[in-house]
Amino acid sequence: MRYEIRIEGHLSETLANAFPELEHVVMSGQTVLFGTVIDEAHLYGLLTRCQSLGLHVMEMRQIPE
Repeated sequence: MRYEIRIEGHLSETLANAFPELEHVVMSGQTVLFGTVIDEAHLYGLLTRCQSLGLHVMEMRQIPE
């Protein structure tokens, strides 16, 4: 499954590196993390990582392969 997670604001390279399994792009005042998510546990782990880093998730969605 491929997912896209939109984060409010521009992530520094240090914060983006906290998600080595995902690619990222910065645009329009937000950072979009995207890539393959192995299973539901991986997805929840990514969201927990966002929360622990104090990131505001604006949107999360599954994207076509």
